[in-house]
Amino acid sequence: MIRLAQNPEGTLLSFVDSVRPTDMITRLRKIGPGAMVAAAFIGPGTVTTATLSGARYGYTLLWAVLFSVIATLVLQEMSARLGVIGGKGLGQAIREKVTHKTGRILAGVLVIGAILIGNAAYEAGNITGAVLGFNSLIDLKVWRVNPLIVLIALVAFLLLFSGQYKIIEGTLVLMVATMGVVFIIAALLARPDLFAIVRGLFLPSIPNGSSLMVVGLIGTTVVPYNLFLHASAVKERWSGPENLADARMDTLISVILGGVITVAIVITSAVVLNALGSEVSDTTDLAAQLRPLLGGGADWFIAVGFLAAGLSSSITAPLAAAYATSGLLGWSSDLSNGRFKLIWLFVLCSGLIFASLGFRPIRVILFAQVANGILLPIIAAFLLWTMNDRQLMGVHINSRFKNIGGIIILIITLALGLKSILTV
Repeated sequence: MIRLAQNPEGTLLSFVDSVRPTDMITRLRKIGPGAMVAAAFIGPGTVTTATLSGARYGYTLLWAVLFSVIATLVLQEMSARLGVIGGKGLGQAIREKVTHKTGRILAGVLVIGAILIGNAAYEAGNITGAVLGFNSLIDLKVWRVNPLIVLIALVAFLLLFSGQYKIIEGTLVLMVATMGVVFIIAALLARPDLFAIVRGLFLPSIPNGSSLMVVGLIGTTVVPYNLFLHASAVKERWSGPENLADARMDTLISVILGGVITVAIVITSAVVLNALGSEVSDTTDLAAQLRPLLGGGADWFIAVGFLAAGLSSSITAPLAAAYATSGLLGWSSDLSNGRFKLIWLFVLCSGLIFASLGFRPIRVILFAQVANGILLPIIAAFLLWTMNDRQLMGVHINSRFKNIGGIIILIITLALGLKSILTV
């Protein structure tokens, strides 16, 4: 056993407290809540943003993905620690710590606006994104409503309605693994410039007109609803200090894998589209570079990646909304609870209706973007406050190192929030 630090809270490297292969294999089998977070942020929005980034700016903005992964690790580790040590979801923690009536009402408006209503609006994009890759492969124009959209919604409904956390978790782990295989292989087959990748990752630059793309790359990874989802999911899986190392390893591996998938999409797009001076029109553009090796199977290969991305987000968005809203209102967060089911059902049905009608609720989406822009720095600040509560966290409060990192991320999320609001 090799300890990386005397103080287990003292460094980001404290995620890993063992390097023995047998320990690593055992912990890989325990991957779960962290994979749900990765499944949530690698949705159609992230795939689209990463694709556009690579197509327009090549490898230049890879550093933004790297930063977003580091920021996500810091915040999600705090969220996981709240679930394991504090035994609370984030919504429940807000309800208990914010005792002032006005503050609680404000928190409720922001959370419900950004997460419940926002996810209901975004769910249409998740569902349609899941079938995006099949639009050019299967002729569905004879149908008034795309049957694949209904099928995706039905699969998400059955999984959530089962009320079985392990089944939902296992499905999302499979989705993340599928995305990893598809997009990482796609990046390798594209034969990218390794030197350019390293330069893009570690030498930050913002080309003219790319500032909004930077905000997009970070904003699709560091999202408020994942903090609610993670704390509640971890609480379902683990409790007590003896499980903290497993929760951290789960977070570390899952978030890094999510980041690698995003990087792989940027790289593939940079090779396929940027090098050829092409614009993105549909998923067949991403498959173009793979056709010499995979032939007609290239389009199906990419379609499966979009399916995994869309389906995973179609499950996690309603689930996160239910966890956040239930915790804040003091309702049970049990997956079999009637009120809990009504919340995720509202989000899922809203997405299915919007997707079936081909309607984008622009005003609702703009409202949700503003609410999310305000909510993210507030939730980051709340996490920092909670993680320094010795009565709740005991010896597992934040170290000075983590507080400094958290404050830096808080300032950056505040700037991102203001940028997104001004953009809207």
